[in-house]
Formats: sequence, structure tokens, C-alpha cells
Amino acid sequence: MLKVGLTGGIGAGKSEVSRRLAARGAVVIDADRIAREVVEPGTPGLAAVVAEFGDGVLLPDGAMDREKVGQIVFADPERLAALNAIVHPLVGERMQELMDAAPEDAIVVYDVPLLTENKLADMYDVVIVVDAPVELQLDRLTTRRGMTEEAARARIAAQASREERRAIAHHVIDNSGSLGDLDAQVAEIWSDLTRRAPAA
Repeated sequence: MLKVGLTGGIGAGKSEVSRRLAARGAVVIDADRIAREVVEPGTPGLAAVVAEFGDGVLLPDGAMDREKVGQIVFADPERLAALNAIVHPLVGERMQELMDAAPEDAIVVYDVPLLTENKLADMYDVVIVVDAPVELQLDRLTTRRGMTEEAARARIAAQASREERRAIAHHVIDNSGSLGDLDAQVAEIWSDLTRRAPAA
């Protein structure tokens, strides 16, 4: 099994890359998606979040108000640490279950937004970083996700710098061009991963 860490700044286009790797046969384990699953209504994860942050973080339908929680934790490192202490162990457990279920010869791609920040590079055989200039990240966040520029800048500033991410990468994907450019880079990396996989 080849373990691949995939990361990139918010708005860099990591999801586009993980979709393309999945289409080529990778088993993609998406930490963000799992982080949402472990706090769905009725889960012990959501109960723990409500116990920590109060009923004010729930939407009328009983789901977690991610925007509200985001506003609370991004402004306060202690509150962020409290949230992470609830969510990270649950995510880790679920990721392990998915890894255990993957075939032995699989190329398993872990889509982990905070791989650099949490110093997780050593856990993977290969690290892929999706990179884009900050101005392009801002443009994508404001036009596609409807964030204000201020909110987008705050999210980018809360993450590792481009230089820090690039420093841990085996492969850097420059996602500032066309989708065709992206396809070509992913194809090249996929052939490297398939070469490495038997050795892993």
C-alpha cells in the first residue's frame, strides 16, 4: 500500500486533484468530509461539540452551524484546540477504518488540509502539495465560495505559508493554469505513484 498525503491551501484546488486521482483508481480518504461526518446530527461527536460550545452552534434542523463554529474558533486558539480535541481523534479513527478496508496494493490518497500545520508529512510515503498564488486563492474564495475578502484573507493567513507547504512536498502541482494543465500534471504524478506502489 502506498500512502500519499495530499494538501494545499484553501482555494488552491485540492479537491480537483483528489477527484482526478480517484478517477485514476486511487482510494481517496478525505479528512474534511470525514470531519463533517463525525459531527452529523445524532453522533457522539456533535454531542461533544454542543457540550463544549453550547446550543448556539446548532442550526434549526439540529445540524452543526459550521460557519458559526468557524467564527468562534478562528478568532481564538484555545477554542480551536478544544474543537480539535473533539474532532481529530474521531477523524483519525474513521481514517484508520477506511485504510484497513483498502486493498493491500492500493494507492491511498489522504486529502488532509492541515497536513503541514500538524506536521504529518512523515506519515506518508509521498506528499503532494497543490499550490496557487494567494491572489488566485482569494479570487476563488470570493467568487466561488462567496466569502468576503477579509474572511478569505483570514483563512489563508491561519494556514501554513506556500513556502512551508512546498518545503515538505515530493510533488508540487501548480494549479494556476487551465484544467488541461492540471490534468497533465496529475497524469505525470500518477505514473510516479504507480511506479512507487509495488516498492511500498
